[in-house]
Amino acid sequence: MTNHPANRFRPIRSTLGIVTSLAVTSLALAGAIAPASAETPWFPMKVYDASSGTPKPAEYTPLPKAEKPYKLCVLFPHMKDSFWVAVAYGIVKQAEAMNVNMTLYEAGGYENLPKQLSQFDDCMASGPDAIIVGAISGAGLSKKFEEAKAKGVPVVGVTNPLPPNALPAANYVDFVAMGEVTGEGLLAQTKPGDKLNIVTFPGPAGSGWAESFNEGFKKAVAKNANAQILAKFGDSGVAVQLQLIQDALQAYPSMNVIWGTAPTAEAAIGAVAEAGRNDLKIVSSYENQAMLDALTRGDVLAFATQYPVGEGAIAIDQAVRLIEKKPVMALVQPIAAVIDKTTVPKLQMDLVLAPASWTPVYSVKAK
Repeated sequence: MTNHPANRFRPIRSTLGIVTSLAVTSLALAGAIAPASAETPWFPMKVYDASSGTPKPAEYTPLPKAEKPYKLCVLFPHMKDSFWVAVAYGIVKQAEAMNVNMTLYEAGGYENLPKQLSQFDDCMASGPDAIIVGAISGAGLSKKFEEAKAKGVPVVGVTNPLPPNALPAANYVDFVAMGEVTGEGLLAQTKPGDKLNIVTFPGPAGSGWAESFNEGFKKAVAKNANAQILAKFGDSGVAVQLQLIQDALQAYPSMNVIWGTAPTAEAAIGAVAEAGRNDLKIVSSYENQAMLDALTRGDVLAFATQYPVGEGAIAIDQAVRLIEKKPVMALVQPIAAVIDKTTVPKLQMDLVLAPASWTPVYSVKAK
């Protein structure tokens, strides 16, 4: 064996377990959803209630209104792509529906944990009734969570994973399962035994979700004994991902599959075309507007969805329930589904993306 860069791929261990029941369930549920329309209600929304530690099928319905115009403070890692814009859309619309005040801060990227910590302090200083946080790092924010708890301010986690029982309420997808559905989507569009030299670009190391996405994807593609995989972690901004992809195209000429974040796939489309590597398959681990457009054009094979608009909306309701000391699902898990050309017509789009005409707003004033 020569020391060719391509040989740095490592075969996936055959002992990795394959867990497909959630993926199958997700696809079945996705197929049962009627096409979206302007009148399509978000709720009740099919989810898993994982409050007990074991996910159980459930339907989520928010309270009609808050008892008072509470003050909510929201923290996001960034607003650099339409995924987080979708979460923001759910936050804003549900805050309006429940008649609560909301202020949103974004840290500008996953490399900016110190900024998010400072923004958390700003939230606390503003006297909120509750805080909602899309955490850059659950471990990094743990002391802030304790400070809020000590002062009686409930905190809700949204979209990004957290250590078990870190907060009284949270909602985020099972990222291992979400990674798995994209792996199954890749296998569904390749032949058994095909040689797959995959470079994954899961996202920022230490985020939790990036590692879990990657783990789930590896579990699924391990079904093909000829699959080899190499991971390259980095910030989920397009510029960083583009550099990683360009480096990989040079270093691993045998690479024939690119799997990673939505910005990874965005960057890969142009980089692959420029390199004359139209044989490369591209799969996105999650959704944004660019992925839907790319799927329609045939530039990507598939992407997964966790219904981010729904996540944002649920977070508002969880916060209000905690403030009002009403029953709350402690851990809500949206049901991940893989989206390809066959399932797009059945997709409830108003739970996946904000309307193209919507401009993000960073505050809501109760009436």
